[in-house]
Amino acid sequence: MEGVGWIAAIIIGGFAGWLAGKLMEARYGIVLNIVLGIVGSVVATAILAQFHIEVAAGRLSYFVTGFLGACLLIFIARLVRR
Repeated sequence: MEGVGWIAAIIIGGFAGWLAGKLMEARYGIVLNIVLGIVGSVVATAILAQFHIEVAAGRLSYFVTGFLGACLLIFIARLVRR
């Protein structure tokens, strides 16, 4: 979460999680959307780091990684539920 403040991380993460929920047709509440966006960003950044891909600091890159990470977390949650 370097490069953005805590309030910006919550807002951007919430929006990324909400958008991922809409795209993946997940029915989660606003709080879980925020968590998915923030945790998704951390997860996606860690996965990209394993492939030696660095994510630029800033709000747009935080949003993109949050969105991709949230989609990944929703996908994994669906696999576990089955």
